[in-house]
Amino acid sequence: MLPPITMSCSHEHAAFRGTVSISAKTLYAVIDDIRASLARTGIHKLVIVNGHGGNYVLSNVVQEANVDGPAVSFFPLGADWDRARDNAGLVSDRHADMHASEIETSVLLRAAPKLVRDGFADADHDGGSRPFLLVQGMSAYTETGVIGFPSHATAHKGKAVLASLANSFAGHLKVLGLND
Repeated sequence: MLPPITMSCSHEHAAFRGTVSISAKTLYAVIDDIRASLARTGIHKLVIVNGHGGNYVLSNVVQEANVDGPAVSFFPLGADWDRARDNAGLVSDRHADMHASEIETSVLLRAAPKLVRDGFADADHDGGSRPFLLVQGMSAYTETGVIGFPSHATAHKGKAVLASLANSFAGHLKVLGLND
């Protein structure tokens, strides 16, 4: 298990003070360099655990790394999130629940409740269809950064989300032949 890389592609959040992003090409290079370094030491299997939906470039890293056979998996995928949502009984769907809303707040209420600000239950915001998110960024759809319904969040749901994701992770290990 490697330490997390805490900087990523968060350009859609650029209008919000304190947002720090690295370019997609930098993120790609860092992840690919780590993969190559591990391979040189005899570790040829890797699961990339993504903590931010805006890191689209990571899919390309995974696709290219698997040209000669399964070597890298990308977690969690949409199906992993959908299963976690269903298993936890979340009210909102993946589109409505984009940022600082039901799923993220539920996970934080379970894992790190002190990080959840007072007033989250009154912070619901429907960001609409967001057709130009990649062009205009999040600030075109929210003033606060919330897109979704944190009022539906509970620690119990967070526990169920995390348990479901842990179960889904096993499939990623299995596809790489690491299920022993």
